[in-house]
Amino acid sequence: MDGEWRVPGYSELRVLGEGSQGRVVLTRHDATGATAAIKYLAAGLAADPRFRDRFRAEAELLARLRDPFVARLYGLVETGDGAAIVMEAVDGASLKAVLAERAPLAPEAALAVLKGSLLGLGAAHDLGIVHRDYKPANVIVRADGLSKLIDFGIAVDAGEAGRSGTPVYMAPEQWRAEPASPATDVYAATCVFFECVTGRRPYSADDPAGLMGRHTTAPIPVQDVPEPLRPLISRGLAKNPWDRPHGAAAFVSELEHAASAAYGPGWERSGVRALAGAAAALSVLFPLTALGLGAGGSGAAGAAGAAGTAGAAASGTGAAGAGAAGAGAAGAGAGGAGAAGGAGAGAAGTGMGGAGQVAAGAAGKGVLGAVGAKGAAAIAGGALIAAGAGGAAVYVASADGKPAPRPKPVSIVLQAYSEPQSPLPGGGVWRTQGRFVTVKDARSPAVGQKIDQALRAPLRARFAQARRSLGGQPGDFTGLVTATVLLRGPKLLSVRYDTDVRGQVGVGWFQPRSVLVDLTTGRSYRPIDLFLAADVPGLEPFNQKVLAHAPGHAFCPGETTGSGITPTLLTDGSVAVMPTPSGVQVTYQGGDLGYSNACGSKRVEIPYADIAGLIRPEILKAVPYPAPSPTRT
Repeated sequence: MDGEWRVPGYSELRVLGEGSQGRVVLTRHDATGATAAIKYLAAGLAADPRFRDRFRAEAELLARLRDPFVARLYGLVETGDGAAIVMEAVDGASLKAVLAERAPLAPEAALAVLKGSLLGLGAAHDLGIVHRDYKPANVIVRADGLSKLIDFGIAVDAGEAGRSGTPVYMAPEQWRAEPASPATDVYAATCVFFECVTGRRPYSADDPAGLMGRHTTAPIPVQDVPEPLRPLISRGLAKNPWDRPHGAAAFVSELEHAASAAYGPGWERSGVRALAGAAAALSVLFPLTALGLGAGGSGAAGAAGAAGTAGAAASGTGAAGAGAAGAGAAGAGAGGAGAAGGAGAGAAGTGMGGAGQVAAGAAGKGVLGAVGAKGAAAIAGGALIAAGAGGAAVYVASADGKPAPRPKPVSIVLQAYSEPQSPLPGGGVWRTQGRFVTVKDARSPAVGQKIDQALRAPLRARFAQARRSLGGQPGDFTGLVTATVLLRGPKLLSVRYDTDVRGQVGVGWFQPRSVLVDLTTGRSYRPIDLFLAADVPGLEPFNQKVLAHAPGHAFCPGETTGSGITPTLLTDGSVAVMPTPSGVQVTYQGGDLGYSNACGSKRVEIPYADIAGLIRPEILKAVPYPAPSPTRT
C-alpha cells in the first residue's frame, strides 16, 4: 500500500476487497471518527481515460439511486493521482457467506432476502438501469436481517447488449449478448432465490459452453423447491425474458401474494428474524463490529459529519473538500437502522477481481458511458467542493439528499392548423381545417422554435403528399387534422395526428401521423428512430408483439397477405408509433401494410414491458417505465 494514492483526511482500517481493478477499504474520517467504505480505481487504470469514464459513470449511477435497499454514494474524489468512490459502509455479512454457513435457508428467510433484493433492484429499474451482476456476493445481510444491494460496476441502461456478468447467474439473453432489461435482473435474482432455498445453483457445468447451454435450453428445475414456490421459480427463470415478470416491482407483487398464501401474513417478519439469526452467527465477519465500531455513536458522528461538510465547503481547500466527502458520509449514514453504517461495497468483497465475474467499474460501460470531468460535477445532488492545481477535484453528494429542482414545465396548447388556400393544377381548391399541438414556456426561444417546427412537420409532409395525389382532380378538398396528446413531459411530448381528406375522393385518405419531440432540446424522433434495430430482422420481434396485442392477432382480420410493419413505413411515417404513459401505441392503415383498403385503420397498445429490449434506452429512461416500485414494508 505504501506509495499508493489515498483520499486525504482518512485513515484506512482494513482492506475489504482487492484485485486487478482496484481495492475497497474501510476507513475512518480523521476529523469526525465517522466510517466510510472507499473504492479505489487501480493506479494503472486511473491513468486510462476510458477507465476513468467508467468509474465516473458508476458514481453517477449510484448518486441517482437513493434507496434504503441500496448502499448509498457519498462522493466521487478525483485528482491527478487517482480516483475513488466514497460510499456508505454496511456492517453485515454477504449473502454468499450466509449461504456458505447456513444454506439451505427456510423458505420464509429466502423469500425475505429475495424481496429486499428486488426492492433494491426496483429502485434501479425505476431509473431504467439494469444491474447485470446480481449475485450473493453483492447482497449484504445486516444484523437486523435486512439487506442492501451493492456494486453497480457493470450496470447499464436497459436495452444495452453484452455478455458481462457472473456466468452462473446470467440470463439466456446475456449469454447471447442480446439487450439487457429489468427481466434480466429478475432471472439472476431467481437463480439466487433457488440457491437460498435448495443450497445449490439451478444450473452447473464443467465449462462455460456447458453452462450457457443449461441456462439457455435446460428445463427449469422446479421440482427441487417446495411446491408453493414453484410458480415463482418458473416465472423468474423463464428462458424468454418476455415470459418473466417485466421488472423487480412486478416480481415483488407476485412474491408477496405467493408468500402470504403459503406461509401466512407473518411470513416476512419470520423470514427477517431468521436472517438476523443467520447473520448474527457470522458477526465476526462484520467489518465494523470486528473493529469495535458497530453502530454506536452514529448520531454524534452524523452531526459531526454535517458540520464537517459545511466547514469544508467554506474552506475551499483540496484537503478540506476531501474531508467533506467523509463527513457527508458520516452524516448520511447515521440515519440507518440497526447496524447500518458499516462496510458497504467491501463487506461482501465487491467485485474487485473475484473469480468468474467482471470486475466492478472496469468491464462495464456504465449508465452514461463516457462523461468528461465537467460531467462528473453534475452527479445528482452533487456540489463541486474544491478544484486544485493540475485538475484535482472533489465531488460530494449534497448533505440533505434533496433532488435537483425540476425545470419549469412546458405548456402544451392546441392551435389552429392553417395553410393558405391554394389552387390545384386540375382546377380544384385546397384548404385545411383542424388543430395542431404547439408549446409555450420552452427552455429558450430557439428550443421552442425547434419544437414547433417538429410538431408541424408531419402535417406538412402528409398534406403535401395529399395535394400531389389530387393534382389532376377538380373540386374542393379539405385536409382535416385532429391532434391527440399521448405523453406530455417532463422530457418527451408524444402526439398522434389523425388526418383525412374531404371532397370527391374515395377511401384510404384517413391516415395517422405521429411525432415525438424532446422538450429540452427540440429534437424530434421519427417512428423508426425509436428502435434499437430498425432493419427487417430487427423489426420482426416488434411485428410479433403487435400481432399478439392486435384484435384477432392479425394486422387485418380475415386477410393473410401483407408485409407487416417495415422500415420504409416507419421512415416515411405511414405507421404511427407513439410512447404513452403505459406503453407504445401503434396506429396504421391496412392498405399501407399491403392489405385491402377495406381493412381500415387499426390501433394497437403494447406495454413497455413487452418491448423494452427493442426500444432505445434514452426513450425508456424518459417515459414512466418500469412502473414505480411498491411501497416498502
